[in-house]
Amino acid sequence: MNLKHSLLAAALILASVCAFAQTPAPAAQPTINQRKVDQQDRIANGVKSGQLTPGETSHLEHQEAGINKEERGMRAQDNGHLTKQDRKTIRSQQNKESKRIYRDKHNAKAR
Repeated sequence: MNLKHSLLAAALILASVCAFAQTPAPAAQPTINQRKVDQQDRIANGVKSGQLTPGETSHLEHQEAGINKEERGMRAQDNGHLTKQDRKTIRSQQNKESKRIYRDKHNAKAR
């Protein structure tokens, strides 16, 4: 009987390890470049749908250009790389820009 219990315990442990190994990893944060693409798409969709006025579009594009310019400057300081703090700063700016895009698309000024 002792052998049966040992085999059963081993089978249960193996099954739980296999189940854990198949658990999907948490979703990773989108890259800075992917955020740029996504936000440009959101602006373009706002223009196409009439949710953004020309002035709002111009302001959003100007803000995006400023973030991109700052990123290029950060990369130039560190031989083409971004430090952890640089990435944090850029993500914060992108988050603010995302909120501006949402606000401008949903403020009922266009259409």
